[in-house]
Amino acid sequence: MKEIAKKIRRKVIELLYRHRACHLGSCMSCVEILVALYFKIMRPEDKFIMSPGWKAAALYSVLSEKGIIKWKELYKKYYQLEGGYWGLVHHTVPGVIASFGSAGHGLPVAIGMALAKKLKKERGRIFCLLSDGELDCGTTWEGALFASHHKLDNLIVIIDRNWWQAFGRTEEVLKLEPLEKKWEAFDWQTQRINGHNFEELKKAFKNLSNKKPDIIICNTIKAKDCPPYEDKLESHYYNLTKEQYEETIKFLNQKR
Repeated sequence: MKEIAKKIRRKVIELLYRHRACHLGSCMSCVEILVALYFKIMRPEDKFIMSPGWKAAALYSVLSEKGIIKWKELYKKYYQLEGGYWGLVHHTVPGVIASFGSAGHGLPVAIGMALAKKLKKERGRIFCLLSDGELDCGTTWEGALFASHHKLDNLIVIIDRNWWQAFGRTEEVLKLEPLEKKWEAFDWQTQRINGHNFEELKKAFKNLSNKKPDIIICNTIKAKDCPPYEDKLESHYYNLTKEQYEETIKFLNQKR
């Protein structure tokens, strides 16, 4: 899975650089989470919702590595897709089941899907990725109340906790910690792990509750493995220069 993650990062860099798109930092921080889900954890009856649609390049790259999207076709159309460089689009991209661009929308959709499965007695789980910036949204906490009240034990939420949001450090913009205690108070089973460590990811997904919704808080690094921007706010907005692109590709090719 480490080798797959390296491939995904190269694809993300290629997409964003060639099409002058932003959100490099957000895409790079969630790579191991997506790789673990798509190549190890999810079963055919499971569904995935990516609430932070601005991480689209990461999901598109994973879908192409899985063979769901043709890379050449995606590469040619990426910038032309409606909102493709900014958010997810489900009506033109295979493997994407819902469109997102604005923060705070994904969890309510995932909750609705999980509840529907319960009511219909269908098998399968709903996995939902949230950014830590989305925890500022009221819909997140309304959803948290609703999910625990209805005992949606088929709902697994993963937080990409890279400690940055649009205007600065999350704890400076709007203090989030202690996250575990907050989610536990909403009656969710809570775990916190290193979101770049595949062993910790696999263990967390094995230790899910059978009685309540789960939250896995993944500590990550914004712009992971992109030396010019790693753990910097600039990676949220800026485009890679030719020199930065080449430096990052060289780093990824040498990294073991």
